[in-house]
Amino acid sequence: MPNQETTNTESTQVVVAGALIADGALLIAQRERPPELAGLWELPGGKVASGETEQAALVRELREELGVEVSVGARIGADVPLNGGMTLRAYVVTQISGTVAPHDHRALRWVTADELADVDWVPADTAWLPELAATIAGWDSAVRRA
Repeated sequence: MPNQETTNTESTQVVVAGALIADGALLIAQRERPPELAGLWELPGGKVASGETEQAALVRELREELGVEVSVGARIGADVPLNGGMTLRAYVVTQISGTVAPHDHRALRWVTADELADVDWVPADTAWLPELAATIAGWDSAVRRA
């Protein structure tokens, strides 16, 4: 399916998350807040503003949170319902420029597909673990073939 721009016109608040993969590992971010999620790990991202595309929101959020420019690729997994009528969606992203740094998180780390199950994830992101593992493995295989 082609990469379609999705504008947030839904009544539910959409939250987007980015799966940045490099050298066979996924970048994850440790939450600083709110208190009930502080210390847990997630895919970085944030809320889509009214009238903003999900892709544009993810580019903006990763620029703000990580200090990098990205291009947004395919969706990963299914929508994940969150409290308060929000919907979480994940996309594969590719770093174009910048240096990854934790501007809005306690820490960042790179994990391999084999390490995903050992991460203390925010509950919502666990829904994507099989797809994330397959995406990391697919990235690694594609690099080996190149």
